[in-house]
Parts: sequence; structure tokens; C-alpha cells
Amino acid sequence: MTPEQRLEAFRKIVERSPDDPFARYSLAMGQRGAGQLEDAVRSFDELAGRVPGYVPTYLMWGQTLEMLDRGAEAVGVYERGILAARQSGNDHALSELTQAREALGAS
Repeated sequence: MTPEQRLEAFRKIVERSPDDPFARYSLAMGQRGAGQLEDAVRSFDELAGRVPGYVPTYLMWGQTLEMLDRGAEAVGVYERGILAARQSGNDHALSELTQAREALGAS
């Protein structure tokens, strides 16, 4: 399966199950891996809007923004992720997100 076929498969799954966080996350990650960074950012944003408690979203979303030299936006995403990680009790994600935010000079 080519990367574009994989992306198309994820798009179809998202169409059938628009609130499935794993499907949306997989689409965003596929877009990111294919170098479609702006599309990935939009997909992460849509995922966070639909399922704000899906913690894995925030680190990858922030890193994608960093790849686009949008550090200030990434800090905001990391902060949203920190809140989500705290609410879910996900200490590992909390640590990663805090480190990512601090690496951008935010505290």
C-alpha cells in the first residue's frame, strides 16, 4: 500500500466514524509522515476539537507546528495538552508535553 493509499483509507475511516480519535490521529500522522504538514495541523486541530481528552494529539500537533516554525502556536498546543494530561492522570504525557513547552522557552 502506498502512502497516498494509506491516507485515503484513513480519510474513508474518518468519514465513516468522524468522532473516532484513533482514526483522526492516524490520518494526521499519515499526513505528517507524507510531508503534508498543514493538512496534519488541520487534522490535529479537528481531532482536538472533537475529542479534547485524546492526549496523544497534543505532542504530535505541537511538534508539527514546530516543523512549520510556528513555535508560539506550538506552546499553546502544549499547554492545552498539559491540561488534558493532568485531567486524565497521564503523567508520562504530562512530562513530555512540559519538556516540549520548556524547550521552546516557555514555562
